[in-house]
Amino acid sequence: MLYKTFSFLFPFLFLFASSKANLPEHKYCHPKVVASTIVLSSDRNIGQIYRSLNPNQFELPNIQSFTQALKGFYLLKEKGLIHKDILTLIDFSLSSNIKRLWVIDLVSNTILYHSLVAHGRNTGDEYAKSFSNADRSFKSSLGFYATGEIYNGKHGISLKLDGLEKGVNDNARARGVVIHPANYVSDSFIKNNKRLGRSQGCPAVPEELSKGIINTIKNKSCLFIYFTTNNLKVVSPLNS
Repeated sequence: MLYKTFSFLFPFLFLFASSKANLPEHKYCHPKVVASTIVLSSDRNIGQIYRSLNPNQFELPNIQSFTQALKGFYLLKEKGLIHKDILTLIDFSLSSNIKRLWVIDLVSNTILYHSLVAHGRNTGDEYAKSFSNADRSFKSSLGFYATGEIYNGKHGISLKLDGLEKGVNDNARARGVVIHPANYVSDSFIKNNKRLGRSQGCPAVPEELSKGIINTIKNKSCLFIYFTTNNLKVVSPLNS
């Protein structure tokens, strides 16, 4: 699992963006910490990146989930398993009735999308509780993924996913776990049913946002699905 390699990453090397063209005219301003320019990062510098995020009128993700996601992004980028400076974070510790998917451009440190997203029908009702890597479990899987290719399936334009963590999500492609649009991922469904609709294990997204999200994150970008218990002890492939 990815977390096993983090202990070998010290000391950390930092590269910072320093172009004055992108800085405001102020005698006290400091160079902006741009996520995509850092080769490896400590929690302190990830905190700086978090504080420099442009929310773009959206809510920011939880800093704990963002920290885990960004650490994994750097490691996967170093290994050549992802190519794009786009990070998609899904926080399944949150209610399905609120937006819990973020697509972040790590070049501009800007949140591009903040969206509802479904979990598997056997993972839980309003809240996700149980996860699986098994075929026909109809449960979601946690961990890091590389996005794959676009295809047209029964739900329309969809995006294949490759799970990168053995025993945790590496059956994703074989299971048909993909990002696809769904009419049950909507505010109207929540209003009528008191919770978001659920998938067969796919992180399904709203129909009106699906093309934009899929085209933005396709072809080897990083997707991380995160989960915590109520006491904030991280229960994810990055921690044991």
